[in-house]
This record gives sequence, C-alpha cells and structure tokens, in this order.
Amino acid sequence: MGTPDFAKICFESLLTSGNEIVGVVTQPDKPKGRGYTLMPPPVKVSAIEHNIPVYQPETLKDGSFAEVLAELDPELIVVVAYGKILPKYVLEYPKYECINVHGSLLPKYRGAAPIQRAIIDGEKTTGITTMYMAEGLDTGDMIEMYEIAIRPEDNFETLHDKLADLGAYALLSTVKIIESGNVKRYKQDDSKSTYAHKIEKADCLMDFARPAECVHNQIRGTSPFPLSFAYLNGKMIKFISSFLTDKKTDREPGTVVSLENGNIYVATSEGVIGIDGVLPEGKGRMKASDFINGRKISVDDVFKKEK
Repeated sequence: MGTPDFAKICFESLLTSGNEIVGVVTQPDKPKGRGYTLMPPPVKVSAIEHNIPVYQPETLKDGSFAEVLAELDPELIVVVAYGKILPKYVLEYPKYECINVHGSLLPKYRGAAPIQRAIIDGEKTTGITTMYMAEGLDTGDMIEMYEIAIRPEDNFETLHDKLADLGAYALLSTVKIIESGNVKRYKQDDSKSTYAHKIEKADCLMDFARPAECVHNQIRGTSPFPLSFAYLNGKMIKFISSFLTDKKTDREPGTVVSLENGNIYVATSEGVIGIDGVLPEGKGRMKASDFINGRKISVDDVFKKEK
C-alpha cells in the first residue's frame, strides 16, 4: 500500500525478495497540469508494468474494501507513504500484521512531512524506521532503524532520494526478520515524539527577519517543491537554492545588499544569505544571474512578506 515515488522504490525492492505480491493498493488517479489530465500514482505505474493487480479505493473507512482484502488474503501488508489512515479491520487482517517504512528516526517527526521538516529544523541526521502499524499516527512498535547524515548541500529532493533507497534496503531486511520468526519489537517513547505537519503555503512564506541559517534551511527544505517565496516589487518570487556566506550587514532584513558574481545577497537578522536560483512569478526556473541580467532586481530592493 503506497502512492508516491518513495513508495515505488520500496515496492520495486520487494519484487526482488522472492515473496508473492498479491496486490497493490494506491490512491486514486489525480488531475495534474493545466489540462487537469488524470495521472496515475507512481506505484500504480510500476505495478502495472510488473503485472500486479492494482486497487484504488476512494475510502477504506466504510468497510467496502473488506471484500477485496478477503479475496487477496495477504499474510503481510507493507505500507509506505500510502496517504490514508488504515482502519482497524485492515490493520488486524494479516497474520504477520501491517508494517510501515517511515522517513525519520521515530518517535521524532511522526506524520506527513518528516523529510522536509528535518531539513527546515536544521537537523544533522535523520533516517528510516520500520515499524508495526497501530491505530495512532506512526505510534506502533519499531522493528529496525537506520541513520543517515543530512549533508549541508542536501535539499528535499536529494535527501528524499537517499532515504527512499535506504527505505527499500530496510524494508527487505525487516521482511526477512519477520519471515525468520525472530522479530523484536521496540516501544516508542511517546514523551520524545514530535510531529511533522504537512507543508502548507504558510510554511513557505519567507521571513528574512530570522538568522541566515534558518532562511537557508527553509529554502532547501522546500526545494524543489513547493518552494519558499517572498514578494519583490509586488510580485512573488520563489527561491530554488541558496548558500550561507560570511558577509555582515546592518541593513534591514530582506534588503538586497549585493548582486556580485551573479548572486542575490539578502540581509537577514543574523548574517547575509546568498541566493543563486529563483522562480519569478510568471516565468520558469532560472539562475539568479539571469534574473539579475534581466534587470528585475537592484541593490536596495526589499523582499517582503506581502505584496
């Protein structure tokens, strides 16, 4: 049971495990792009390529999926970024229960956006936890945990891809442990739990009246999607990439202090952040140097939180 690319990579690793995959459950197709064309989730695309039956229930809450579940009769259900809460009748069906691959070191960053939140919060490490599923959100007993460093150059995309590969490795290891009958369960310490809320538009609005490091972490934690933004001369501009500098300034936060070397240097409450990739309103992604060369920005311009 899974939906996005993160789940697809784990699903494809399972194909090499020697176990029979009796079916794939994923979210319904969703409209995308200007034409609102219905697009299948990545897991569905991969399952069809491998001739695995696909099911896309609109809801699991009404019990209508129970009939399909009985027909498939799975011994183990693997859940990776599925996007729906599993009701009790699903959780309790498989002989070997339901297991989950989660992109954090639980109990930290339970919830929908653990990878982005870890970067935004300036964490130096994260990882993968495999766990048994319970009715609470990411509260079940842990099975295995794998740690990985968050590199200074990582953004949401690069860390996502590293964790997806690590998640696939962890999943195969966990399935083997369950098959062996020697699985150990580790209770989570709820007192140490944190929650990684879904990234909303408000999380992307940039406030330069914070230290440069916080600004940088927000930019890389929301890149390449959905991207942090501010307003410049009444128009929205989104930030694709940035870097920390050793520049100092006493200018007001948000003020453009320099455009040297094709970069946009902006004052923060502590230090100066360098921005080298942008997405201006109504345009495509571009290097900061191209935006500067188009005379769309000048020294002393100010990035604001509203138009």
